[in-house]
Amino acid sequence: MTKSLEGKSIVVTGAGRGIGREIALLCAAEGARVVVNDPGGAADGSGSSAAPAEEVVEEIKKRGGTAVANFETVAEAIPASRIVKTATDHFGRLDGVVNNAGILRDMIFHRMSVEAFEAVIKVHLMGSFYVSHAAARLFREQESGAFVHFTSTSGLVGNVGQANYAAAKLGIVGLSKSIALDMNRFNVRSNCISPFAWSRMIGTIPTETEAEKARVEKIKQMGPERIAPMAAFLLSDASKDVTGQIFGVRMNEIFLFSQNRPLRSVQRSEGWTPETIAQHAMPALRPSFYKLDRSADVFSWDPI
Repeated sequence: MTKSLEGKSIVVTGAGRGIGREIALLCAAEGARVVVNDPGGAADGSGSSAAPAEEVVEEIKKRGGTAVANFETVAEAIPASRIVKTATDHFGRLDGVVNNAGILRDMIFHRMSVEAFEAVIKVHLMGSFYVSHAAARLFREQESGAFVHFTSTSGLVGNVGQANYAAAKLGIVGLSKSIALDMNRFNVRSNCISPFAWSRMIGTIPTETEAEKARVEKIKQMGPERIAPMAAFLLSDASKDVTGQIFGVRMNEIFLFSQNRPLRSVQRSEGWTPETIAQHAMPALRPSFYKLDRSADVFSWDPI
């Protein structure tokens, strides 16, 4: 039986733990040679350790696969470019990039520090750009390649105390769509995954009330291994006509997310004033307003 990623070279950032680890393991099992990137920091980005990435590489090799560890940060352009170079140096080519690396610095907005906002933007949004930008030139030359970026319902829908994370994750959606548009002519694909899975990244969810404890127990049922098949598919040739999309994966459910389009319009031939906007436009548009929903309000049923 032919493996779906046979002969391909794949970079997975943040692959030392959680979702990234499961993606690296599955990609290797599907025949890919994998760059396992992870600086080994804490969930907030502090510290570093070679152990997480090295352990994943050893696990891949033990299972008969091919992998190499990389410990660079995605949060700066030159180190991020060296992640891509690791693939070409060791494997001679690059066929896919999974932008999974991330940190959390949750805080209610009026208390959020500038440093906490910038740090999360640097890793998630700028990191996705830096790694993708370094890979894009290779993909352009070979006229093939696939990007898989990780977004979140924190940005797509909304969550409390995550302005930095939500801004970064929604920015990644715009980045992915732009890459898809710009590079479609070169047979390069770009898609997003919004994962629902328990990992240390969401291990900071409060568990003070019984309702909060029950919610966390439900999330713990959603293992990171459930996310990996969608990532592997999007990296494979079987997805050659899939680009510019946003997918959600939640246990055994797969969602296709909507993208922003006009809902309703109003028009006045003489133009608008602040008064007529208040009297006419807002009453006409208000039935289509979105509520201040959080992710948990929209995805209110138990994982299936």
